[in-house]
Amino acid sequence: MSQTEDLGSFLKQSKPLLKEYLETRAEIFRLQAVRMVSQSAGYLVWILVSVFLVFLILLFSGLVLGFWLSGLFHSHVQGFGLTTLVLIAIFALLAVLRRQLFVEPLTERIIQKTNDTTEASAGPSVE
Repeated sequence: MSQTEDLGSFLKQSKPLLKEYLETRAEIFRLQAVRMVSQSAGYLVWILVSVFLVFLILLFSGLVLGFWLSGLFHSHVQGFGLTTLVLIAIFALLAVLRRQLFVEPLTERIIQKTNDTTEASAGPSVE
């Protein structure tokens, strides 16, 4: 009978401590989620700005190349037509190589960042 009373008193004494521990763990989990979401949002904004800048660079370099080739061929149709073919070839090459150039490196980077975040939140290991 004394064991059940000891167990009961232990549970009564430990209940506030257990409640505080669970609240602390929930708060840690929430803060880790906020950090991951904020980092992801930062990367998304950076990617959007980068894509916009690349678009502007392609637009203006296409115009420059088109006018330059037009001057060489003395024909706007030939100059801008050749520029269009060059841009289509570049986009086709990027579409063919998208897995090697974009998908796999991005996936590896996301996995690496997730592992780094998980290891950093775990704290130093005692071994």
